Amino acid sequence: MMKLFLLFFPPFLFIQLLTAAGAGTLDGVKGEHGIAMHGDLKYPPGFKNFDYVEPAPPKGGKVRLHTIGTFDTFNNFIIKGNPAAGLGFIYNTLMSGSADEAFSQYGELAEEVFMPKDRSWVAFKLNEKARWHDGKPITADDVIWTFNTLIRFGRPFFRFYYGDVKEVLKITSHTVRFNFKPTENRELPLIIGQLTILPKHYWENRVFNKTTLEPPLGSGPYKIKTFEAGRSIILQRAKNYWGKDIGSNKGFYNFDEIRYDYYRDGTIALEAFKAGEYDYRSENSSKAWATAYNIPAIKTGLMKKKGINHNRSTGMQGFIFNTRRKMFKDKRLREALGYAFDFEWSNKNLFYGQYARSRSYFDNSELAATNLPDANELRLLLPLRGKVPEEVFTKIYQPPKGGGSRQLRKNLRAAGALLDAAGWKLEGRQRVQIRTGQALTFEVLLISPLFERIVLPFSKNLEKLGVDVTVRTVDSSQYRRRLDTYDFDMIVGTFGQSLSPGNEQRSFWGSKAAKLEGGRNYIGISDDSIDSLVESIIAAPNRVQLVTATRALDRVLQWGHWLIPHWHIKYDRIAYWNKFGRPKQTPVQGNQFTAWWIDAEKANNLKGKLASEKD
Repeated sequence: MMKLFLLFFPPFLFIQLLTAAGAGTLDGVKGEHGIAMHGDLKYPPGFKNFDYVEPAPPKGGKVRLHTIGTFDTFNNFIIKGNPAAGLGFIYNTLMSGSADEAFSQYGELAEEVFMPKDRSWVAFKLNEKARWHDGKPITADDVIWTFNTLIRFGRPFFRFYYGDVKEVLKITSHTVRFNFKPTENRELPLIIGQLTILPKHYWENRVFNKTTLEPPLGSGPYKIKTFEAGRSIILQRAKNYWGKDIGSNKGFYNFDEIRYDYYRDGTIALEAFKAGEYDYRSENSSKAWATAYNIPAIKTGLMKKKGINHNRSTGMQGFIFNTRRKMFKDKRLREALGYAFDFEWSNKNLFYGQYARSRSYFDNSELAATNLPDANELRLLLPLRGKVPEEVFTKIYQPPKGGGSRQLRKNLRAAGALLDAAGWKLEGRQRVQIRTGQALTFEVLLISPLFERIVLPFSKNLEKLGVDVTVRTVDSSQYRRRLDTYDFDMIVGTFGQSLSPGNEQRSFWGSKAAKLEGGRNYIGISDDSIDSLVESIIAAPNRVQLVTATRALDRVLQWGHWLIPHWHIKYDRIAYWNKFGRPKQTPVQGNQFTAWWIDAEKANNLKGKLASEKD
């Protein structure tokens, strides 16, 4: 019997046509091997591999990785549950992006892509060699079923990301076409290419919108070998993987097994790494980077510690206000609280001078608004005058600068004046709302105790303003649920950005996203002006206009004081036991661990020396 959930697809999304595509063309559009957001593709038809991989690295060996928290599902496409790590290795997407271009995609499941100049539709011809792990072919029916299912039952992200798709058409058994609503969403063909494809025949007799610990059927370079719920998962490289020789995959996925072990928190995980319990880690703690690796294994070369430079946008991390809370709706209050965070003191005393202060949502890229708006930006911004902060037109945003008790006193005076103007007066040592008598108090919700050392000095400074702050660290399951339901006052969060922003900006800042459970508009922004700037980014016909629209959005977000900016770093901090080989070239997007491999000579040397140390 067909599961009930399969009967509720929007009827316009599945229309089956019997018109075959011509040889290499579709409706007069020639098939290509890839598509670029703006400009030309770097790699030509028939390219063998990306420049930043080794074309024929050794295959084999096992790598052990770590993650924090727990897992209770292998379905990472729905809002329920805590998905296991590494599930992306199980599947394929229609296209695959390159890490040395701003936003270009090349064939993965699709061997050809058809896109007219007006980008009103896109079609994909699937590689007829593509197979699920059970040997069945991947077809247009799988693509259509996947799209409909994710739109209906997937996380809210999918509805925003693919909301401009009008209909999905089956052209042949291996060709599928997506027609778009009237829109200027020029990014849409590329983000359709990012669609992960799921097997229709596997899911037809299963309930998609429930958690499951049944290892799912995939088509990718790995499949689940074994697992222990909540504690570990082992992925095994798929034998005879159909896509191992295509240009976008060549040189990747070199380990025979990838194991993820779960740890309760970052401190325990770090000690486990130093004890040799896993092989590789990306370090996100400046304190650990500065102090925790002064160990014999580093000095003898058994363990390596490297900073690998990158040129990607660093995005924005900060103390995020939930403006669904009434007190945080006032921009003056949000701005005032920002004066209490002393980055310069924190960088010196907590971060060992490793960071630069973030001031843009697109730092470390040409997308950042660093000067007053130019004539091109003003064409977008002037129609919004009176609706966006006036500082957008007259001032260059800089977060408050600290660095000592004298500067902090000056900052706190400025903060006090803003709080007074917003109606929050000091009564004794407590800041109180005059109209209601409500005390100014809120909670900072954390997922890791590592951040407590950063939040506590911030809370002490707020205490001097009469603001009562509590800090609460919860487990990963509770944290995720509270984020999904926006049950928090303030969190530490990150908005990652690419060099080619687009549809994801709707989910970060869009008014509709603010109302959906499980969305990424954590702040709760609901602002028509910001919505219009987001649409200008999505509609940008070329790189110049994309940069202009992104800078305009950036400065409006800056002066909205939606969060208190943190910091960023321009290199990837990694540590690993010396058993790996890695490509010589690092692309603009930074380190690509999936292109590493086990170096047999190094691995044997490491094993021998560790064994001799135990003896």
